[in-house]
Amino acid sequence: MDVDVEDSVASSPAQATYTVVARRYRPKSFGELIGQEHVARALSTAIASGRVGHAYLFTGARGVGKTSTARIFAKALSIPDDSPPELEQEISSAVDAGEDIDVIEIDGASNRGVDEIRQLRANVHARPARARFKIYIIDEVHMLTGVAFNALLKTLEEPPEHVKFIFCTTDPEKLPITVLSRCQRFDFVPVKFEAIQQRLQEIATAEGYQIEPDALALLARRAAGSMRDSQSLLEQVMSFCTGTITVGQVHSLMGTADEGNLLAIVQALYQRDALLAFQSANQTMSLGADSGQLAEQLLNYLRDLMAVGIGGGPEVLKVADPFGHAQLQQLAQSWGVQSVLSAIQILDETLVRMRSSISATTLLEVALVQICQLEHLASIPALLEALTSSGAAADPQKKKLPQPVSSLAESLRNSASVTSTGSVTHHSQVEDTLGPRVTDAVMEILATGQSPALASSVAQPADFPVTPPDDSQTKHNELFNSPEALEVWRRATGKIEGLVAEYCNLVVAVDPVGSAAWRIILPPGAQSTRDYCEQPARKKELSRALAAELGREVRLILEVQPGSAPVNPAPALSSSTERTRKMREVASHPLVKKICELLDAEIVKVHPAQNLKGPHFGNASIATPVKTSASN
Repeated sequence: MDVDVEDSVASSPAQATYTVVARRYRPKSFGELIGQEHVARALSTAIASGRVGHAYLFTGARGVGKTSTARIFAKALSIPDDSPPELEQEISSAVDAGEDIDVIEIDGASNRGVDEIRQLRANVHARPARARFKIYIIDEVHMLTGVAFNALLKTLEEPPEHVKFIFCTTDPEKLPITVLSRCQRFDFVPVKFEAIQQRLQEIATAEGYQIEPDALALLARRAAGSMRDSQSLLEQVMSFCTGTITVGQVHSLMGTADEGNLLAIVQALYQRDALLAFQSANQTMSLGADSGQLAEQLLNYLRDLMAVGIGGGPEVLKVADPFGHAQLQQLAQSWGVQSVLSAIQILDETLVRMRSSISATTLLEVALVQICQLEHLASIPALLEALTSSGAAADPQKKKLPQPVSSLAESLRNSASVTSTGSVTHHSQVEDTLGPRVTDAVMEILATGQSPALASSVAQPADFPVTPPDDSQTKHNELFNSPEALEVWRRATGKIEGLVAEYCNLVVAVDPVGSAAWRIILPPGAQSTRDYCEQPARKKELSRALAAELGREVRLILEVQPGSAPVNPAPALSSSTERTRKMREVASHPLVKKICELLDAEIVKVHPAQNLKGPHFGNASIATPVKTSASN
C-alpha cells in the first residue's frame, strides 16, 4: 500500500499542534519581560497608583517586546479586582492567544483606511463584556493613512472612560505630531547581548539541545538586539542539527564566515597583499559563506577595529571575539584609524552596489583590491600640509614627509590618484577640494617629480638621490614661467579665426601659475569678452591652440582687471581692432541676436558692405550647427 509522505506529515498531531519557539517562549508577565525593565517598572507603578492614561505609544526596533508588553499591560488592566482565579485565568489565556473579546488587536498595515477607523469609532461606546476596560492594540500604527489619523484624533483625545489605546510602531517619525502629543510614549531599547545569550541558553536547554558557547554568542550577535530574531535563528539551527549545536553548523546554515577567516582577510588588507586578500575571500566563500554576508561581516569587523583603534574596550565589539581584543588593538595601531575608515567607506559603497548587481562576488573582490591600493593615504595629508604652509617662514626641519616627494609623485602617477573611496580623482575635482594653489603644486610634482615650493619646507633624506629633470622638461618649465608668455599667447591665438580670435587680441597680460595653469588678464570692463571666451566650446578651442604651441595642455583662468572701461577717445584703430568693433556692432543688433537665437548660431566673420542702401552693418556670416550661413 502506497502512502503519501506529505499527507502523513500533514496529518501528524505533532505537526498540527506545533508552535514556533518565539511564540511558545513569549513573556506573559512583567517579570518575564527581558531587556525592557524600565518600561515594565513604569507600567506596573502606573497600575498600582491608579495613574493609567488613556493612550500609550510603544516604539522600538522589531522583536524587542512591544506587542508582548502591550498584551501584558492589557491583561493587567482587564482583570477586575477580586475576580475569581478561574476568570483571571480565562482572561489571561484569551489575551495571550489574541482572542479576548475586550482586547481588540488591529494590524495597522492591513486596516489602515478611514473606513476601519470609522468602524472603530462606532464600537468604542459599547462597554466591555467582562473586563474593566475595552483595550485597542494597534500594531504598526504608522501605516495608517493621514485621513485615518485625522478621523481618530477626537476619539483619541477624549475617549470613553472604559476605553484604552495602545499603539505599537517601529517608525514613530511617521506619526503626526497631533497623535504623538496625545499619547504617553515609551521607547523600547535593543536587548543586550548578554540577555539574549542567556535566554537562548535557557530555551536550548528546555528543548533538549546542547549548544557550544561560541555558537550561542554567534546567534546572539547575529540578532542585533532583537530577541525574536534570535529565537527564530535558534529554531532554524535546531531544525538543522540533532543533539548538539556547533559554531560550524551555525556558520554553514547562515552562510557566514568564522572570525578566523575574517581576521585573515583583514590582515591581508593591512599588509596590502591584494592577492592574499583575494584568495582568502574566495576560500571563505568556497566554504559556504555568501558574498553579501561576507561583505557585511567585514564591514562590521572593521567597525570593531575602528572602535578598538580609538580606545574602545572589549564591550564595544559587535562581531569580533572580546577575548581577541589585544590582537585587534595591535592591528588597529599598526594600520591606523584613517586607513580603517577609508576601508569602511569602500566596503559600505560596495555593499550598496552589491544589492542591485548580479556580480556581487566580483564587486567584493574589486573592493578588497581597492583597499590594498590605499598605501599612500598616510602620506597625502602630510604632503598637503607641507604645501599649504610652504609660504610661511618655518624651520625646514619641522616639515618632513614620511617618504620622498618624488617617490610619492611617481606613486600617484601610477595609481591615478586613488582616493579613499577608490575612485579616480581628476584635476577639477582636486581643485574643488584643495584650491588652485595646492592643486597646481601637486600637478607640478606629478609633472617634474619635485616641487620648488617644497624645497624650503621639506627636507629630502640625504641617502635619496634626486634625479634632475631632462633638458626638454626644463625647457617647458622655462617657457611656462618666461616673460614672453604674452607673446606665446599671441602666436597661439593668431592661428584661430573668428570673433574669439579678435577677443584674444584684447588680452593685456598673461600670468603663468606654476606649470599647470595660465591666468589670462583682460582689460577693465571686458566682462562680456570673458563670458564669451568662458563658453566651453570657445575655451576648449583656446586651450587646444595653446597646447599646440606649448606641446602640453594647461588650464586657462580668465580674469578681468578691476576698474571701469576707459572713457577717453581711443587712438586710430588698427584693422584688427576695426574688425573687432564691427563684429561687436553686428553682434549687438537686435535682428542679428534674434537670428542667432532662432538658429542656435554664432557670428564667425563680418564682410564689408557691398552696394547696400539704407542703414546696414556689413555682411555677417552666421555659423549654425548644421554649417549653414546667412547675411544681414
